[in-house]
Amino acid sequence: MTASVIGRCASGLESVVEAFSENFASRGEVGAAVCVIIDGDVAVELAGGMADPVAGNPWTLDTLVDVYSVGKAFIALAALRQVDAGRIDLDGPIASVWPEYVAHGKGSTTLRQALCHLAGVPAIREPLDDADLLDWERMTSALAATAPWSAPGERVIYHTNTYGHLLGEVVRRCTGALPGAEIDEIGALAGADIHVGLDDADERRCATVDFEAPIDPRRIDLASMEGDAQLVATSYFNPPGYSSIGLVNTSPWRRAQVPSTNAHASARGVARFYQALLEPGLLISPDLLAEAVAPQSSGLCPVLGEEAVFGLGFKPTSKRRPFGTSARSFGHFGTGGSVGFADPENGIAFGYVMNHVIPRWQSTRNRALIDALYAQL
Repeated sequence: MTASVIGRCASGLESVVEAFSENFASRGEVGAAVCVIIDGDVAVELAGGMADPVAGNPWTLDTLVDVYSVGKAFIALAALRQVDAGRIDLDGPIASVWPEYVAHGKGSTTLRQALCHLAGVPAIREPLDDADLLDWERMTSALAATAPWSAPGERVIYHTNTYGHLLGEVVRRCTGALPGAEIDEIGALAGADIHVGLDDADERRCATVDFEAPIDPRRIDLASMEGDAQLVATSYFNPPGYSSIGLVNTSPWRRAQVPSTNAHASARGVARFYQALLEPGLLISPDLLAEAVAPQSSGLCPVLGEEAVFGLGFKPTSKRRPFGTSARSFGHFGTGGSVGFADPENGIAFGYVMNHVIPRWQSTRNRALIDALYAQL
C-alpha cells in the first residue's frame, strides 16, 4: 500500500524517509511512526498510514499504540529507581519489600535476578482467566504463590508476561502506588509520552492493533503438557489474554496495568525516554545505568528458543538483534517490531512504533529504518 507521510527530517537523513515510505509500499506496514533524536535534537519524526483503517483515522505524531515488550524497559527503570531511592537493594531479596514472595523457596530471589530474567517464574501455575488479568492484586498474589519453574539464578528464561507483575509489585511495595504512577513520573521527567494504564484522553489517541494470533489460547490444554513446552505455553497463555490476544483493542486492556505487555507510547515518547537516559542522572544514577545496560545473564532461553543475553531490563546490542553499529547501544524490542534504543557513542535515541503486529521482535521494517539511519552517519 502507499501512504501519506507527515513530519520532518533533517538534511542528510532523507534515506530514513525513503525507508519509512517503502515500509508501506512493499513491507506491509499499515500505520506507524518513527522518531530519531541526535545530540538532543529531533532529527527525524515521521508518521504515516492508518491508526484505525476501519474508521479511517490517520496516524498522527501523537498517536499512541501498544508497544508490547518495549515497555519492559519502562517497568525495569521504575524498579531501578527504587534502588537509587534506597528502598530496596539490587542484590537484596524481593521478599524484603514483598514478604509473600517467599512461598515455595523463592525467598532468596534478588531484584537483580528478577531484572535479568533469572527469577524462575516466567509463568503462573494456578489457572487464571482474563477477569483475573485485569485485577492487579489477584495477579501478583498468584505470582507470589506460584512454585518456581527453576531455582532462582539457575536458568535464563525470558519472563514474557510475568516480568511486569514481578517488577511492578516491587515498585508498588516500595512506593505504595501501582507501577503506572511511577512510569508517569518517569515520563514527566523525560518529557516522554509513555504510559501503563490509560485515562480517557489518552485512550482516544490509541491506534487499533492488527494482531492475527497464531493460535486460540482458550483451546490449549496447558495441563496436558509437560516440561518446557508447558512452561512456554503457560507463560504466554495463562491467563488466556496475557499476551493481549482477544483483548488488545479493548478499553479494559488499555486501562489495566500489565507492564510487560500493555505499555502504550508514541514513537516520540519512546525516543525521548531513551534520550533522557543519555542525560546523566536525570532518570537514574550513572553507575546504576551502566550496570543495567551491561550483560548480566546469558544462556539458552526456552521461551526465545535461542541463546539470549540480558541486562537489567535492557537488551545490550547483539549481532543477531543490533541497535545500530555501536557496541554500546542498548534498548528493547517489542512483539511486532516496535523498538526503542539509545546509542551513547553517536548520541542517538530512537523510537519506532506500529500497529500491524507480526509475532516476532525484529522485522524487515525496523531493520530498514535502523539501517537507513546508520548508513547516513
